[in-house]
Amino acid sequence: MRKSRAHSLKVSTIAVLICLLFSCKQNEKTNREKSQNTLMDTTLTYQPYSVKATDRLITRADYADKLYGFWLAQCIANWTGLVTEMDKVGNIGEIKTGKFYTREDWGTLDLPNIWNEEPSDLSETIDFVFRGENEVWGADDDTDIEYMYQHLLYTNQTSMLTGDQIREGWLKHLKHEEENYLWVANQRALELMLDGVVPPKTSNPAITKDTIYDNYYEMIDAQLTTEIFGFFAPTRPDVALKMSHLPIRTTARENAAWISEFYVIMYALAPAVDEDLTKKEQVLWMADNARKRLPNDSYAAKMYDFVKAQYEQNISWEAARDAVYERYQVQQEDGYNITSKAIFCNGCFVGGINFAASIVSLLYGEGNLKETIKIGTLSGWDSDNPTATWGGLLGFMHGKDGVEKAFGQKFSNQFNIHRTRVNFPKDGLDTFEHMSKIGIYIIDRVVQEEMGGGIDLAKDVWCIPQKALEIEPAL
Repeated sequence: MRKSRAHSLKVSTIAVLICLLFSCKQNEKTNREKSQNTLMDTTLTYQPYSVKATDRLITRADYADKLYGFWLAQCIANWTGLVTEMDKVGNIGEIKTGKFYTREDWGTLDLPNIWNEEPSDLSETIDFVFRGENEVWGADDDTDIEYMYQHLLYTNQTSMLTGDQIREGWLKHLKHEEENYLWVANQRALELMLDGVVPPKTSNPAITKDTIYDNYYEMIDAQLTTEIFGFFAPTRPDVALKMSHLPIRTTARENAAWISEFYVIMYALAPAVDEDLTKKEQVLWMADNARKRLPNDSYAAKMYDFVKAQYEQNISWEAARDAVYERYQVQQEDGYNITSKAIFCNGCFVGGINFAASIVSLLYGEGNLKETIKIGTLSGWDSDNPTATWGGLLGFMHGKDGVEKAFGQKFSNQFNIHRTRVNFPKDGLDTFEHMSKIGIYIIDRVVQEEMGGGIDLAKDVWCIPQKALEIEPAL
């Protein structure tokens, strides 16, 4: 009996040892495979880090998927908005474009814009513009400068671009002569860089003003070229504002700069939203926090407050947009005096009016990706810019699969930066997967060098030290 029990105990022990050995080997295999699949930047020395109880842990692989969603949805929104770009700018001055579009115009024939007598060659009707799996997305000014800044951050192995690095990047990657896909403030900044001027002097009104404009620094340009810096500092708008300060002031100052920072803060807060909230609630939380950056006496702040008041009164988005036009372009309220300058198309490319229009699409879109793009496309003025900004933000929040699910189809993952810019690797042909990977590498450096956090490659997470969310008004 004792012998039988001893034999059984021996067999059980051996069985346990075999199971433990098999389990260890399986864990070793799993960890090895996970390590092989983990993104690792060979240009960065990953420092040891002890995670703190107050750190926020963000999975890098999940974030890469969100960055893919950002690039994809931004392209969809950008090219859709281009269909109606400058179709409707109001009826003041020499250029009059009739009544603004309404929701009833979605799916109808596009009308000519202020430069052409023919409708858009992108789509005969006002509708979404897609690129299928075997096609290629082309760069545009809503995506290409952000792409360039990502490239400059990575190749310079830095989180904070200097004025010289920005100037060198612009001169290398932007065409110096037409057609170079640059307008107003961006074009003026390039001209000054060619003369040796270094940012932020390229937005100094004493230098930039000429016989065409005395207010280049108020134009929309920085609002569509710098939002991505928010994604490079997940959950930390304080760091995002530092990173984007000089890129923004390459072309913008005062209201246009503060509006650009509003967008950067929105992007930085996207990874910090409460996932138990609805998309509508998440958007409102981000927007209300970003509003704190706008000085209360600025026309940018008053525009945000005015549009939000219209939204809270439950009037239609069309009525809110029309009220924006009447208040800011007809009546010139809240210190917004662009109409009095009598510039081309009544300043249809100025930052202020397009910011107000963007808040209409943001609030009334209520976190719905397709609806936000639709409203932005129909709202008027420089319609591809707000659509690209919010398409990119919501695309990030949804991730790749969420974007594809929203539209019910697969899309191209290829991006041609050489449609508008020059001198990038691989003849300018890139993929959203690779672009997202470079974004992860940039954030690795930011987390380690700017936030004082760490990267756990074994678990594929960032350990991000948290600070109280205190957004101060810009000075």
